[in-house]
Amino acid sequence: MSGEPAPGEAPRPGVGPWQGPWPRGEHYDPELLREGDHRNVVDEYRYWRMEAIVADLDARRNPVHIAIENWEHDLNIGSIVRTANAFAVEAIHIIGRRRWNRRGAMVTDRYQHVLYHPTTAAFNAWAAGAELPVIGVDNVPGWQPIEATPLPRRCILLFGQEGPGLTEEAIASSEMIVGIPQYGSTRSLNAAAAASVAMHEWLNQHRYHRSLWEPHES
Repeated sequence: MSGEPAPGEAPRPGVGPWQGPWPRGEHYDPELLREGDHRNVVDEYRYWRMEAIVADLDARRNPVHIAIENWEHDLNIGSIVRTANAFAVEAIHIIGRRRWNRRGAMVTDRYQHVLYHPTTAAFNAWAAGAELPVIGVDNVPGWQPIEATPLPRRCILLFGQEGPGLTEEAIASSEMIVGIPQYGSTRSLNAAAAASVAMHEWLNQHRYHRSLWEPHES
């Protein structure tokens, strides 16, 4: 295979086969060097083995976790996972059903640590054992504006499903509830959009203007 598109086909994203002598290092994937790397990865990870990328991310991940309730097979989970990967979160937690639509994740779940919890109680037990405060994200009564609320550096941001939002059990077990102020006529944001805003606000508070490639504070 040459890695070149057939006549009439649109160019493939990514890069073609490595030109010149191959670079040295166990993190490089011989197949990708030979055939080209058309994955959705940043340039720094071109031609790297997937396991090497995960290991490198593990040394750089931000100390924030994302949890998502999945009682009704929420189709937003894939998009949330993709955003969590872009922001290098430490782990993703799926509460409820194990099955979720991975199409929206664009295979980014392969580079993340995804943990499953059958019930909210099981998730709460895990969070307590890890000494991670759970911060619910929803515009329910008593919520605080997320941009005006200091978020813990080490924490879990917990999101409900599209439509019903956080369950009563999840709300009761959260250390606090933050929400995203809105100024239009709709009551709520799309779950994936809300998760993106919340994750970015955590970054604003704890990693503003700092690149993934800079070492972060412990």
